[in-house]
Amino acid sequence: MGRWLLLLYAGLGGIHPQNEPQRLARDILQQLIDINTTDSSGNNTQAAQAMAERLKSGGFPAADVLVLGPNERKGNLVVRLRGSGARPPILLLAHLDVVEARREDWSVDPFHFLERDGYFYGRGSQDNKAGVAIFVANLIRYRQERYRPDRDLILALTSDEEFGKFNGVEWLLKNHRELIDAQYCINSDGGDSQMKNGKRLFQAIQAGEKVYISFQLEATNPGGHSSLPVKENAIYRLAGALTRLADFAFPARLSEVTRTFFAQMARVETGETARDMRGAAQMPPDPAAIRRLSESAYYNALLRTTCVATTLQGGHAENALPQRARAVVNCRMLPDEQPEDVRQALVRVVADDQISITVVTPAQPGPASPLEPEVVRSVKHVTDKMWPGLPVIPWMDMGASDGRLLRAAGIPTYGISGLAYEDSEIRAHGRDERISAANFYEGQQFLYALVKELSSGGGAR
Repeated sequence: MGRWLLLLYAGLGGIHPQNEPQRLARDILQQLIDINTTDSSGNNTQAAQAMAERLKSGGFPAADVLVLGPNERKGNLVVRLRGSGARPPILLLAHLDVVEARREDWSVDPFHFLERDGYFYGRGSQDNKAGVAIFVANLIRYRQERYRPDRDLILALTSDEEFGKFNGVEWLLKNHRELIDAQYCINSDGGDSQMKNGKRLFQAIQAGEKVYISFQLEATNPGGHSSLPVKENAIYRLAGALTRLADFAFPARLSEVTRTFFAQMARVETGETARDMRGAAQMPPDPAAIRRLSESAYYNALLRTTCVATTLQGGHAENALPQRARAVVNCRMLPDEQPEDVRQALVRVVADDQISITVVTPAQPGPASPLEPEVVRSVKHVTDKMWPGLPVIPWMDMGASDGRLLRAAGIPTYGISGLAYEDSEIRAHGRDERISAANFYEGQQFLYALVKELSSGGGAR
């Protein structure tokens, strides 16, 4: 952890805040996790208003702290720390909403903050309430330090990034672009780095991301009484199609970003993994190296378009033959992949003209952002201060974020969080989501220093 290693709290075995900025960030994270912001039953506006009160209490004028949105549950918060205006603003982005979580699926309450054994538990602790808490705490710190940047710093905390009909970034771009217009954006919902055995492997700059699209596979049947079963069954037909899909993999294709990623990671890794990364980065790639790397879900997602069944519905009564069976297949396309090409690939794999395949969530592609020199310089500078010698590597995110919407609107966006996770600790969207206190506080310090450098006379030189 370098010079920012946090001290263990004597006798309790947990990592506790050592200063007021850390205490504030932890308290904000607790407040956010305790507010349910799911699409089904949560209230994003409540979270936005809570953060607005924090910022106004921290010294921000009410006129610079705005909660606005399309309805009473889908509020967004836009805050401006005013600078000298010497350069165009920077937008800081994080989202308030979280994916659904059921209490019976977790060992703890997903909507109640829990600190245990050096970890903070709760839905959104990784995705993306840690980013929200860090940005809010850091803005309050800048204000209390009377820091005056050479450009405005705009913080947007938005709704429906995960799911819902009222995406906050999309709504703000359409209705209030002037509030969030910026030279570029730093998105805390992206750019998480890898750790291995407690050691950071690299610092990521996410300049692009895969494209999210979902398809519905549906089989229909006349049905009938369950006492008179027949071979033709909508559930069985769909199950066969999904089994064929489970055995299918799209061909591996590397872009300039992913080829560079593997080439640079080969200098970090050792043994067969390093050799395979060099093999993947060469022209043409080594098929055996690609095959071995594909055994890792992480590297597999970097190498190819992926499609996976995520929801399943079938039948209408326990004593009736099913008249309908449906599955949603979520795909994460490589940035240059065409949606219709992916659909046609699914048609070939399913190989059943009695199963319809239709788009249910259309793709919203966004171009990759060119690497802004001052961003790269400043990330390298802050990274080297905190973790000397740690490489900074451009990266493509396998998931999707609101960065795609900003990129499509002409605002270059870079996913940079300062956080890092072991493969086994990536629990976003999953059971018992958590973030280590050490990781959280390091991310806070990293983003504090990075944003300050980017808004102080042009960043690192």
